Amino acid sequence: MIKTTLSSSPLESKTRFRVQLKHAVAIGPGKADVLQAIAETGSIAESGRCLGMSYQRVWSLVRAMNNDFIEPLVLTQRGGNAGGGAQLTATGMKVLNVYTSIALEAERAVAKRLPELMELIRPDAGVKDPE
Repeated sequence: MIKTTLSSSPLESKTRFRVQLKHAVAIGPGKADVLQAIAETGSIAESGRCLGMSYQRVWSLVRAMNNDFIEPLVLTQRGGNAGGGAQLTATGMKVLNVYTSIALEAERAVAKRLPELMELIRPDAGVKDPE
């Protein structure tokens, strides 16, 4: 089973795309951001700081991705004299590139058709009545 979620906000001009496969294996903007940050910084801790996530949250996402895919997406090295670090594997880079391509294609499709849908929605839809 493949489940995709696409949320789009015309107010923010932002589309977020998430792919869920099988039971809970998913790749979405949060995990993709973690992969991108690790590729750029080479560090779990620095990735967390850049993304405003705790070190523990980044580690949790990395562990989940490493367990869910056929090969680990991120390799880590503990600190010490040589220092620690993290890097994407070839599979990690491929997952990031495929997800990014899917998300960009989805964003283009939404941008093309969203105005047509917006014309059909009442301007006050979703606004709660003041009590």
